[in-house]
Amino acid sequence: MTSSTTDFLATGFLATGRRVIRREAEALAMLADHLGDSFAQAVEMILAAEGRVIVSGMGKSGHIARKIAATLASTGTPAQFVHPAEASHGDLGMVLKGDVALVLSNSGETPELADIIAHTRRFSIPMIGVAGREGSTLLRQADVAILLPPAPEACDQGIVPTTSTTMTLALGDALAIALMEHRAFTPEHFRVFHPGGKLGARLARVRDLMHDDLPLATADTPMSEALLTMTQKGFGVLGVVDESGHLRGVITDGDLRRHMDGLLSHRVAEVMTPNPRTIGPDQLAEKAVAVMNEKKITSLFVVAPGTDAAPLGLIHIHDCLRAGVA
Repeated sequence: MTSSTTDFLATGFLATGRRVIRREAEALAMLADHLGDSFAQAVEMILAAEGRVIVSGMGKSGHIARKIAATLASTGTPAQFVHPAEASHGDLGMVLKGDVALVLSNSGETPELADIIAHTRRFSIPMIGVAGREGSTLLRQADVAILLPPAPEACDQGIVPTTSTTMTLALGDALAIALMEHRAFTPEHFRVFHPGGKLGARLARVRDLMHDDLPLATADTPMSEALLTMTQKGFGVLGVVDESGHLRGVITDGDLRRHMDGLLSHRVAEVMTPNPRTIGPDQLAEKAVAVMNEKKITSLFVVAPGTDAAPLGLIHIHDCLRAGVA
């Protein structure tokens, strides 16, 4: 294959990619303009439910349904995907009174959905139907019917589920965010459902990573004793507290180097750096990393904000690295 042929093919592939993405973007714009009262009714129905949102769909719609269920569950709305074929063989027992069903089908006539639709009708389980065909069985049976706009699929043959699944996925995201905002879902709530991975690490609090076995000494402690405490704790830092236990200073490796001449003849007060930088226990660990980077230090004592209290803990840059924060 010649270079000119390769360049010609690459140009064609790029043109196809751009056409597909633009066509799907146009479909999403149509969906936003098309959204009406049925969307608000669906949100209200989910908010009123005592149970979970049961999301179901077949084929490509099933893949989208799984993602929507996962997004709902991770943003404060209990949800579960139920495969319609498995539902017909016993999994209908997962769909209970108090739940809300969210059923997806581009045609609205998917035969595998018949049993789950009938189950919701039989037991008066509210159902939200999402389909792309007006007057379809799914939309006629649904308590709330959301009709997707007639956007063409991204392929020129119009047979591959592309824009239709993109619109359905975006609709699911819109439902999840509307519910999330209504419930005032916070980053702290989000972290409860995302304790692992980079996202969980970014939302970790200082109190989650801090040590409470602290290296402390009073101002009149001889440096010979202070060095033993620093060595035993292994943080490379020593907190200096007054008679009431309030933090008044710190001694770091840098302070030791600056007072190397006659170090053991000094007392802690003569070596320490007063008024050290601290952080509150409920600050994000990312904030602690930012402070340590800015001040070129490796650890921070943790104290309650707005108080002259005793230190609660110590957070070290290595703790943040191990947790994936830095």
